[in-house]
Amino acid sequence: MAKKSVAKKRKTAGTSPSTTASAPREVTATSWTHLHELLFDGSWDGNIRRHRSRHAFRGNSNASHKLQSSLMRIGGEYQKLERHLLRNFQKYAHQNVVEHDSVWHWLSVAQHHGLPTRLLDWTYSPLVALHFATHNINEFHIDGCVWKVDYSKIHGHLPKGLKQALSSEGAAIFTVDMLDKVVKDLDALDNMQSDLANYVIFFEPPSIDGRIMNQFAYFSIASSPKLVIDDWLHELRETDAWVRIIIPADLKWEVRDKLDQANISERVLFPGLDGLSQWLKRHYSRRP
Repeated sequence: MAKKSVAKKRKTAGTSPSTTASAPREVTATSWTHLHELLFDGSWDGNIRRHRSRHAFRGNSNASHKLQSSLMRIGGEYQKLERHLLRNFQKYAHQNVVEHDSVWHWLSVAQHHGLPTRLLDWTYSPLVALHFATHNINEFHIDGCVWKVDYSKIHGHLPKGLKQALSSEGAAIFTVDMLDKVVKDLDALDNMQSDLANYVIFFEPPSIDGRIMNQFAYFSIASSPKLVIDDWLHELRETDAWVRIIIPADLKWEVRDKLDQANISERVLFPGLDGLSQWLKRHYSRRP
């Protein structure tokens, strides 16, 4: 029996949530069309008169999951293991796996290959986020969600030096090279001060392989390995800086099938035989 969805009453998305004084922090999609309205809401940029969203998207197949890093999931005194993990990864990994010998390149490669780090994966694409919210058919009896975070507003709380680095480049998000010029290592990151006790940085990794590019992926990193990002988001004054879009369990099959029709699947997002096999296994699984 399907778990009862979080909410059923539709909340209409405005055309410009950034101008709403008390934007909702959680909205439940009631249909495929409504889901698209929520995902693409606020993408209009009046300065350039184009639809250019400044939102980071992350899909979770279980809406109850928190925005915890893989490092946190180790458990115990995980924060003390962070530097040991990265140091040994650098020691045993082949030197050619990074373009430059910077902590941001190493962290990007390590996260990409499954090493526990304080990074979190995000995507520019709301449809890719929907894929990760609906890729696990074993969790189709429970609600999923997509986190939608305005990284330009989040970057408003960065330390002065990081803000200046973005401004001087005319950028809204960092590259690994931009970060390396301001923050040389994790110690420097932990010691930088901002207007809040903690802050979050969004940055693009190097294009390591087709998976990074096809998933339109980038990372966030918190100023402390112990920071749970959704807890931090709830403490922000700006109610329009983020929204969590709930995908009810009874909508997941429709979303999944339409994503496959739109060619948003493991076959594309995980190029190679592994992704092909994952897609075929799910595609031919019967609906209970």
